Amino acid sequence: MPPSLGPSFPMAPEKPEKSEVQTRWQRSLEDYCQKQMWQPPVWNIISDRRGGRTAWSATVVIGGVPVSARYWYDGDYLGNAKEDAAEVALGLLHKNTPQTTQSV
Repeated sequence: MPPSLGPSFPMAPEKPEKSEVQTRWQRSLEDYCQKQMWQPPVWNIISDRRGGRTAWSATVVIGGVPVSARYWYDGDYLGNAKEDAAEVALGLLHKNTPQTTQSV
């Protein structure tokens, strides 16, 4: 008789790590690039050793132009760094997009 491996439980689906979760600003930036028929955003994670700890941030490259996140984060929150960079990038893109005005 084969040895028993214990009770069989279905495995739970893997949850994405905190740093891998894509959220509102990242999706909005990807949608914006797609609507403009641009290449998708390219994300870069950067680190800075600070004493005994490492701070993490992100840049996003859109059309060859890098845009940096405003803040530095703990390693468990890389997703926040990417969100921050996406929010900054969208702010710059919307600021530089001509707005149509309606006359009354």
